[in-house]
Amino acid sequence: MFNWAKQTLANVVGTEEPIYGPSAIKSVAEDAKVTPYTELKKEDLKWAVMESTSVETQSFYLMSDSGYLGLAQVIYSNVAGIKTTVQFNSKISYLDNSKPHLWCSNPLNDHEFSDDKLNFYAKDCAVELSEDGNTYTIKSMNDQRCIVNLKITKVAPGFVAGKDGKTLYGTDLKNPWGSMRHAFWPRCVAEGSMMTKDGPIDFKGQAFFAHALQGMKPHHAAAKWNFLDFQGPTYSAVLMQFTTPPSYGTTSVAVGGIAKDGEIIIAGSDCDAVHLETKSDSDNEWPEPKKVKFTWSGKTKDGKPVEAVIEGPFEQRLDRVDVMAEVPAFVKKIVAGAAGTKPYIYQFAPPNFTLQLKIGEETITEQGKTFSEATFISATDAAASQS
Repeated sequence: MFNWAKQTLANVVGTEEPIYGPSAIKSVAEDAKVTPYTELKKEDLKWAVMESTSVETQSFYLMSDSGYLGLAQVIYSNVAGIKTTVQFNSKISYLDNSKPHLWCSNPLNDHEFSDDKLNFYAKDCAVELSEDGNTYTIKSMNDQRCIVNLKITKVAPGFVAGKDGKTLYGTDLKNPWGSMRHAFWPRCVAEGSMMTKDGPIDFKGQAFFAHALQGMKPHHAAAKWNFLDFQGPTYSAVLMQFTTPPSYGTTSVAVGGIAKDGEIIIAGSDCDAVHLETKSDSDNEWPEPKKVKFTWSGKTKDGKPVEAVIEGPFEQRLDRVDVMAEVPAFVKKIVAGAAGTKPYIYQFAPPNFTLQLKIGEETITEQGKTFSEATFISATDAAASQS
């Protein structure tokens, strides 16, 4: 009961959590040992719309045939059950460095969800799932610098790791006080555009969709993240990995998969992201990755062993985002009072990453488009986090 009280206080006023240790987290990897992954049904894409402290996002990552990277994202945030804020973010990255990145982030008014919680609406913004559950349309006119009109259609099944995709937090895991869940459409096609002051940018190409729920304060759930979205002509590889703060034993949890049109090759938690080389950022002392390795393993539905690797250098950083400078006020409130919290996102789009895939005795090598992020929020060393 005392631990619950301390945790509740941390949720409400932003104080640092005590050290509960690894026994206070149940990773989705435990379920994935029995059920590596579960294919998504339409009803699995409902917004949770939690009434307690949480951050829920739907994010669409875009790789256009014309050479642009894009993001369209809705963030639904609840601070301690007291205040709800909704934000729409869009970003266009010019890979040829012809222009600065276009980043737009705006609060949304008059938000609501459809009765079945599958569609989101706000003033000048809508994210709708088609009747067959295969296509999202995203429309936003809340920022005239970037008017969004997109359609994202999955071409491979969606999945969660394990039975329901959930990692649970709490000293009584039958009654957890927090959770983390990621649901993915690993391989999609995109059409539509983002209209800028210089004209429309055509986003016909490939896409990846992630529906994420952090059912607690984000910086209590994870201290750092790694993310990879690889889209090749035939195969897609995705990976989301987070490491908890010392409060939960500095536990690493990964979710990822390999897919091609119409089929998941493998998916689950048997994947990993490693920074092989790093460089200290003189502005904030975070270890910016310079060389990385992503790995996946598992078995196909018919029992063939699968191993996959993407490894290489991040020769040039695409962007570095100071989250506290960029995000809306509600996030600042969520992390208020947390010791050592200084979130930065390092973004990369290496042009020459190659997927090395082995399925049974077959070896496949495929080059594709890549977007990757390394996010640092707080120290993962217990002594550092308490200093």
